[in-house]
Amino acid sequence: MSLTTITITDIISIIRKLVDISLVWFIFYIILKNIKNNVKLSLLFKGVAFVIILKFVSDWCGLTVVGVLLEYVMTWGPLALIIIFQPEIRTMLEQLGRNQLLGRHKVLTVDEREHVVYEVVQAMDFMSKQKIGALIVIERDISLGDYIDKAKKIYADLTSDLLISIFYEGNPLHDGGVIIQGDRITCAGAVFPTSSSNKINRHLGTRHRAGLGISEETDALVLIVSEETGRLSVALKGEMFYNLSIDDVRIMLIDELRPKQDIEFDDEELDEDEIYEENN
Repeated sequence: MSLTTITITDIISIIRKLVDISLVWFIFYIILKNIKNNVKLSLLFKGVAFVIILKFVSDWCGLTVVGVLLEYVMTWGPLALIIIFQPEIRTMLEQLGRNQLLGRHKVLTVDEREHVVYEVVQAMDFMSKQKIGALIVIERDISLGDYIDKAKKIYADLTSDLLISIFYEGNPLHDGGVIIQGDRITCAGAVFPTSSSNKINRHLGTRHRAGLGISEETDALVLIVSEETGRLSVALKGEMFYNLSIDDVRIMLIDELRPKQDIEFDDEELDEDEIYEENN
């Protein structure tokens, strides 16, 4: 009887330890995923990793002075980083709160993706020719719920005519951004944080900085039409792609809206084709 009790206790203890370790690794995965989607935090993470590696190298090579300096950095660095990067850390914690653990709000079918691409491209092409400024944000894995809550709710089917009418100069919502979830327009007049990046062209205005800003904080796909020149831009993962053709925009939309499983499947097919060609 005692042996049975001990065995069950041991099993329960092992299960608890496995659950404990799994939760820790899961938390690390979520944190690293959000760091990857935030440009500033990813740079911060690389800097911290560099300091740690340099510390190990200095200890291994016997660099006493460098080692002492790095010890001071590692002792007081975390406090300094919390103070300096408080806005970015707060943003990451907010993303953890609103991030979807199971992926997109809605996985679009092939027909729905084609509909989204067609309607968005049609609207951008028209607005580019007419020099109508626009900021279109397509939500992906990271939820944009906080921005939707503060904007004007629409919840309408996505059409090019509706997009054009929203950004028409006489519309009171034309200065803000439109958020698309799945194949529907969720809201208009959304306000996004502006980027402070020095890489952005200084001649570009608030609309482009807001587009780059939301792409730095989330994985959203951001489409921008310049009101002054009619030129098209796309912001993605903290990078701004300027002066694109309408075909460039169409190709980027198709590539970025594809489910990850389709991309992995295409890569596997490509590898198999390469192996077949090498063998023949």
